[in-house]
Amino acid sequence: MFYIVGTPIGNLKDLSLRATEVLKSVDLIACEDTRHTKILLDHYAIKTPTTSFFQHNRFQKADYILDLLKAGKNIALVSDAGTPGILDPGYNLINLAIKNNLEMTFLPGAAAFVNALVISGKPAHEFYFGGFLINRTRARKNQLEKLKKFSCTLIFYESCHRILASLEDIGMVFGEKEIVVARELTKKFEEILRGTPEFIIKMLKKNKPRGEFVIII
Repeated sequence: MFYIVGTPIGNLKDLSLRATEVLKSVDLIACEDTRHTKILLDHYAIKTPTTSFFQHNRFQKADYILDLLKAGKNIALVSDAGTPGILDPGYNLINLAIKNNLEMTFLPGAAAFVNALVISGKPAHEFYFGGFLINRTRARKNQLEKLKKFSCTLIFYESCHRILASLEDIGMVFGEKEIVVARELTKKFEEILRGTPEFIIKMLKKNKPRGEFVIII
């Protein structure tokens, strides 16, 4: 069985009971960064062997993992945080398993954009998740101008290095619209900021922006 396992996005206590049991019972855990996943595994005294599966080794490592599955081994796939397959190389392994008709199942877990959407209080019956905004200013503005025509809630990820620049562009495109910015969800320094892009920029400038951000428009 190929298990796709959702893991915590911050707070280690958010790992489900079922996920804990599966991670203890499988033959191998494939993870983006074995050092990062080790923190979670040590917290739950999980001794299962791990192997790395990340962007730059995904092609050669995929054959190895598929061969193990075909040989009857049970493999779990995890990402560094959250749900595998969303903006990480796990997507490639999942599709290869499908093409090879391998049995698989998904153990639900956290996804930062879902957490942020729910806690934002913005309409959640229809939304667009755009991943990370484009990192070039002109292209990012063009991207936002196109998405401004959408009538649903818009969700984006952003890094601490680009959050201020992205919020400035959002302000230029969306004006005084109230948005929500969520930072470090489920972690000790979780912060939810609500207001205009200009207001949130002022709040973030009080201290150097750190962590991972989700923007809700």
